Parts: sequence; C-alpha cells; structure tokens
Amino acid sequence: MRRKGVLQADAEVVVPFFDVDLMEVVWHGHYVKYLEIGRCALLDKLDYNYRQMSASGYAWPVIDMQLRYVRGAQLGQRLIVTADLVEWEHRLRINYLIRCAATGTRLTRATTVQVAVDLANGEMQFASPPPLLDAVTRVLQS
Repeated sequence: MRRKGVLQADAEVVVPFFDVDLMEVVWHGHYVKYLEIGRCALLDKLDYNYRQMSASGYAWPVIDMQLRYVRGAQLGQRLIVTADLVEWEHRLRINYLIRCAATGTRLTRATTVQVAVDLANGEMQFASPPPLLDAVTRVLQS
C-alpha cells in the first residue's frame, strides 16, 4: 500500500493521436509527459510552479522515476492523473496514479523524486530550501 501524501492534485489528459502506436495504444514514453502534467497541477496548487522555483533561485531536476504499467491507455481515452505529495523536507517525492476517467480503472502508477539545485552555483541541496517548505506550510495551514 502506498503512503498517502499531504496534498493531491488531479489533471485530465485526453490521449491524442500523436501519442499512440499502430495499435492505438499510448507508447510507454509518453506517460512521462502525463506525469509532468499532473506534477504541474500539484505545483500550481502549492503556488510554487517552475517559474516560481526559478525566481526563488532553485531548479528541481528529476533524479529518479519509477513507473508500473498496469493497462495501456488508448487513443481518445480521457485520463485522470493524480499527483500526491509524499515528501518535501529533503527532496520532492510525488506519487502518481493514472486512471481511466470513465471507469476509474488504474492504468499506471509512478513515483518521481526531485532535488533542489542552487541556480547560483549549481550545487545540489541536501535539504529543501525555504521557498518550498514555506509553500507547503502555507497550503497545509490554510
């Protein structure tokens, strides 16, 4: 069982023609893009999206990603991508669930890990910087 996070965000994706193979099933590499759409919805909910990260002096590259494909998404299918914030003190860890919007059937589970990098000197931070910690605290206290 996956640990529940402190904050979730959902994003909807309709599978476009250019994401599918000859069998009209989503090519596995495109799921990474769907995770990014969910992650952006979560970061927007925190009011700390990529532009705000950069303005605060930090980049947050993905350093680890794991995906488990359960069932393939198909051309035209409406998907719900749920991004769930599970860690933020030392790194940003987000769990994902991609499911069919019509049936709720689970299609893919995933996890990403991101770390803060100081844009001024390129050094990786071993603790999350105050801008992220403050953003999470604001949302959790509201």
